[in-house]
Amino acid sequence: MKLKPFIQALGLALMSMSAAQAQISDGVVKIGVLTDLSGVYSDVAGKGTIVATEMAIEDFMAKEKPGFKVEVVSADHQNKGDIAANKAREWFERDKVDVASELVTTSVALAVQKIAKEKNRIALVSGAASTLITNKECNDVTVHWTYDTYAVANGTAKAVVKQGGKKWFFLTADYAFGHSLEKDATDVIKANGGEVVGAVRHPFPGSDFSSFLLKAQASGAQIIGLANAGGDTINSIKQASEFGVTPKQSLAGLLMFITDVHSLGLKATQGMYLTEGFYWDLNDETRAWSKRFFEKTKRMPTMIQAGQYSSVMHYLKAVKAINTDDTAKVMTQMKKTPINDFFAKNGSIRADGRMVHDMYLLQVKKPAESKTPWDYYNVRATIPAAEAFQPLSASTCPLVKK
Repeated sequence: MKLKPFIQALGLALMSMSAAQAQISDGVVKIGVLTDLSGVYSDVAGKGTIVATEMAIEDFMAKEKPGFKVEVVSADHQNKGDIAANKAREWFERDKVDVASELVTTSVALAVQKIAKEKNRIALVSGAASTLITNKECNDVTVHWTYDTYAVANGTAKAVVKQGGKKWFFLTADYAFGHSLEKDATDVIKANGGEVVGAVRHPFPGSDFSSFLLKAQASGAQIIGLANAGGDTINSIKQASEFGVTPKQSLAGLLMFITDVHSLGLKATQGMYLTEGFYWDLNDETRAWSKRFFEKTKRMPTMIQAGQYSSVMHYLKAVKAINTDDTAKVMTQMKKTPINDFFAKNGSIRADGRMVHDMYLLQVKKPAESKTPWDYYNVRATIPAAEAFQPLSASTCPLVKK
């Protein structure tokens, strides 16, 4: 063996490896989880989304064996857009964070996606709901992953109207998410022959819903649509029972999570329809992943927590596939790669940043129907991705070519 050609080949190989490694800034991919750790959305997102992120990183490192490190940082945004924006700016400028993720609360997501665009970083939204994120406020560094107000309204409101609940009154959280959910549900109700007779908007977060519920009661509506989420939804349902609003009038939880049903119990929620992007008991894959999550948290995952894992894993696989954490290149790779995991089958990221996938119309079981802990839902319908989300033809996103 001739030594000189061997040394030259070895040198070229080492240079190639060094150049490849240099494509990952600092040799580290850093993911930030901005979530609600102490407020009304801490159950549906919160610590569970940090756990899901850690699970995604552990699984990625074990299966993909990348040539770079992956780290996670987290913070409580307290459901305040200014706090979230300041933390995201600090992460991007000082801490070299590549991705701001989760971002439950629409005001938080809208604030952070602007900072991400300014600093050329990626925002992965698994927690926030408003369609504003992929419409008027869309940008080319944000992906809206798990669900949105159009998808949950399209499932739940349509089902309730078809069951005869045609006369609606809304109890709405008074910020961008609540407004968006009320609007999207109203569009669905009217399109299916129903009517909206009134609405009231409550402070976010809320605690005393009595005056709002009495207005809903006086409206004569068959259905009180709850255009809120998390602790606000739980308190609305509890107080509706206490004030005798139910069962004379029915409630429609337009954004409910399995943790809400768990907190309220089947007796209080039986028969309610809801729309989700994930349920732990759908199939063998969802059950296997959820069992692992349960072992760490002692709770079954919400769709936000499952979606967080899915979005982080998809991002990391894109980085490894092209061997760079360059924002534009990673976004291109993510958009051209289908999503196939326990969370979504044949999912895809559109030009507006919306990840489209099947959604599920669920109905809460009667207490006698539930056979095991967390056995809460009957799956009434699978809503195909093409029907679940707002069509691109209706999008107001500047990135969408008409």
